[in-house]
Amino acid sequence: MTNPNKPLRVVLADDHPIVRAGIRAELEAAGMIVAGEATDGAQALQLTEALQPDVLVLDVEMPVVSGLDVCRRLQEAGAAVHVLVLSAYDHAAYVYGLLEAGAHGYLLKDEAPDTIVQAVIATATGALWLSPSIAGRVRQRVLGQEAGDVTALTQRETELLRHIVAGSTNAEIAKALQVREQTIKNYVSRLYAKLGVHSRVEAVTWAAQHRRVV
Repeated sequence: MTNPNKPLRVVLADDHPIVRAGIRAELEAAGMIVAGEATDGAQALQLTEALQPDVLVLDVEMPVVSGLDVCRRLQEAGAAVHVLVLSAYDHAAYVYGLLEAGAHGYLLKDEAPDTIVQAVIATATGALWLSPSIAGRVRQRVLGQEAGDVTALTQRETELLRHIVAGSTNAEIAKALQVREQTIKNYVSRLYAKLGVHSRVEAVTWAAQHRRVV
């Protein structure tokens, strides 16, 4: 969890220097600290591990290691960083793939420059942040409200929800699933965003209402 009394620390990952310079200017003007800049996906992973930023602002089309693979590797490693994806594309495969891989936000590059500040602040809290032009369509898919479908949880999310309903702690869930406790914290944060809830009690209530966990 970020400390509201300290400035947010951000790593920028984009292979275009002009884009990075523009984003840096916006974030620093808002009082944030740009701790490092990466020009490819491999460097983004290295800087994230070394600098432990609150948010990684990550371009999708990165050399060496793609933005999608960066997200996947961070998720597998149980990294505490929150990822805000930057993209020129609103293709469904990109959006859903990156959110499934652990991204907390998806910002289109044609948004107003000052929108990056709003997106980083929201992403730092673990909230799901989406560009307004795709938010409605994406939220319907992410929250499972398309075509009469009740929330389309993955197998891992269903398993996680079952443990939450059973009253297991994050440490107990981590032991059962054989992953790090920080990984479970990340999973729980994304599950809450997907269900539109803010606590374990609300998650249990949601499960009962939708009859998703026996």
